[in-house]
Amino acid sequence: MLQVLLISFLHLFHPFYVSVTEITQNSKTKAVQVSVRIFFDDFEKALDHQYKTKVNILKPVDRKKVDQLIADYVQKHLQVKANQKSLVLKYIGYEIEEDAAWCYFETAPVAAIKTFDINNNILFEEHESQSNMVHVTVNGSRKSTKLDNPKSQARMSF
Repeated sequence: MLQVLLISFLHLFHPFYVSVTEITQNSKTKAVQVSVRIFFDDFEKALDHQYKTKVNILKPVDRKKVDQLIADYVQKHLQVKANQKSLVLKYIGYEIEEDAAWCYFETAPVAAIKTFDINNNILFEEHESQSNMVHVTVNGSRKSTKLDNPKSQARMSF
């Protein structure tokens, strides 16, 4: 009985690993705007492991270097295609909101979008139970999916 209680207790406090990616086509500029929300402590560990350097997102010693690492990491772990053409994600910056980092990207304008192909394996190398939520909005139509490690690919049609 004690063992069952202990296992139940541990399940209650088992951390969950999730990121949220918002992809929206701006109706005026036609640019695709991408926002990625990642718990900053998990993100720092991933950056530490990938780049073999200590990273402090909250109070960076060198903000420019942290920006470069964040941009490189997200661009390697999140690829987006519109109408089967790869989009270049231009890094805008990041901000901290509560316990997460919001990382912002934008693309050049894209003509009428029929499909988005997304490959999102952010933090998959860090956590076997990582899930990445993806929300895509085009012309007011919103579609969502959840990518559970190791599944990293999704297609959305509009």
